[in-house]
Amino acid sequence: MLELFFAVAFSAAPLTVYFPPIRCLNLFLGTLEMMWKESSESTRRMYPRLRYACTRIFNCMLLSDSE
Repeated sequence: MLELFFAVAFSAAPLTVYFPPIRCLNLFLGTLEMMWKESSESTRRMYPRLRYACTRIFNCMLLSDSE
């Protein structure tokens, strides 16, 4: 049982390196939120155009396959 405890403890120790402290995590999440807000306007304008372009491409592929 003691061996299992040490195995779990030492295998989980390197994982603490990958998780930033809370103060850095809040800054990171704030930056993500700011990027999301800035990109949302261009995404709303681009989405209908992208959907229309994909529809045209798929229609051309389907029409060429049926002939």
